[in-house]
Amino acid sequence: MISSTSVARLAVATGRRVATQRAAALVPLARAIASHNTPSRAFSASASARRHVLTSTGITLKSNLARYYSSKTYPTHLVINMPALSPTMTTGNIGTWQKKVGDAIAPGDVLVEIETDKAQMDFECQEEGFLAKILVDSGAKDVSINKPIAVLVENKEDVEKFADFTADGGAAAAPAAAEKKEEPKKAETPKAETPKAEAPKETSSRADAERIFASPIARKLANEKGLDLGELSGTGPNGRIVKSDVEGFVPKPAASKAAAAAPAPAAAGAQAAYTDLPASSMRRIIAQRLTESKQNIPHYYVTVECEMDKVMKLREVLNKQSEDKYKLSVNDFIVKASALALKDVPEANSSWMGESIRQYHSSDICVATSTPTGLITPIVASAETKGLATISAQVKDLASRARSGKLAPHEYQGGTFTISNMGMFGVKHFTAIINPPQSCILAVGSTEKRLVPGNEDGEVRTASVMAVTLSSDHRTVDGAVAAQWLKAFKGYIENPLKMLL
Repeated sequence: MISSTSVARLAVATGRRVATQRAAALVPLARAIASHNTPSRAFSASASARRHVLTSTGITLKSNLARYYSSKTYPTHLVINMPALSPTMTTGNIGTWQKKVGDAIAPGDVLVEIETDKAQMDFECQEEGFLAKILVDSGAKDVSINKPIAVLVENKEDVEKFADFTADGGAAAAPAAAEKKEEPKKAETPKAETPKAEAPKETSSRADAERIFASPIARKLANEKGLDLGELSGTGPNGRIVKSDVEGFVPKPAASKAAAAAPAPAAAGAQAAYTDLPASSMRRIIAQRLTESKQNIPHYYVTVECEMDKVMKLREVLNKQSEDKYKLSVNDFIVKASALALKDVPEANSSWMGESIRQYHSSDICVATSTPTGLITPIVASAETKGLATISAQVKDLASRARSGKLAPHEYQGGTFTISNMGMFGVKHFTAIINPPQSCILAVGSTEKRLVPGNEDGEVRTASVMAVTLSSDHRTVDGAVAAQWLKAFKGYIENPLKMLL
């Protein structure tokens, strides 16, 4: 039964929202289309109705995740293809199948877990039926998008008819039969060829090349001196070695001894033991994007030191007053200060577009997070508008779900600025690679106690100092702009009460 709810849900599944009134108006159209199809082509009728409904709402079906088939061999069925779950995804790994053969499938049910180039995601089926065949098993690696991975049928009694179904739509036994037909063919026996007569020529030519031409007296003199004629260069006709060549030859001192000792390093140069670990699709994408970043973006680096005593004192006070509702970290202050500095210096909140420079109106801060499969950068959207407690809770939630591979695409795709903090590992200072198409990334080091100049002449005091380095794209951010941004950032960090205003 086609209803306004199903029409609206279909539109949402394709990334578009349809007003309830408009969805209701489209119901007669969908029902009319479906009514012109026979019951045996229910899947096809559904597909046709959906395409007409979506076209009427201005939606174009760019994806071909499901294909409908009917043949004499198999009942009407639906082939589910490997989806593209991110813009950069070309292949993915099959995780755990959440449904088994024979299970009923409803729109919105999680069919299988898929590891993309960014994270592990749930693939929700938008069709209704019964799972008749799993074409790609759990654990399969590098499955190309649009490759068939499963088959759905409308009626449960049709499930057993797909036991021998293969991805190409044929029976599993078909290839074997084809092979048997080809077995009687015997390979043609090549005609015997006898190029052996040329072998002596090769041997003869090699012998000529290795032959050393020298005069009889030169050979006798070289033999008496114990010289190898192969080390001499002849000055006679056609390079012939003559007596004067032998008399004037000076042997290379210790050369032969060094050569004799050469085999020793060979043992040291023996190949060391190693293990090749397979690179996940996420790791390959990271390698590709960062390589392109270093090759295509003109990086430069600016470093500044910030005194952290006031931030740490404010953090301590706020955490004591939180009554365990939140627990702020130094990184939460860094996220907030970065967002406010981008608001003050919008030139740094930008991207190089080739023919133009795009400046963003909000500070969407990516926080680099290490996961078992690689680095991912979940986003705190519009961080300049959020309080420290909200930022803290959001960063913790995003990091936790990033490590378990449960982020949705919009939670890690995009962003306008990235922070990479390695201070917790005791790293004092480092430079980071820009996350394209962003213009900047901030590398945050550890905090250490240091003697700094005091307020009075000649006075010194102890302060907690943290070094941060801004990597910038010189196409969009000039050195003066990077310096202005760091000055604004330093101002918020060293006077943290400004973040609360």
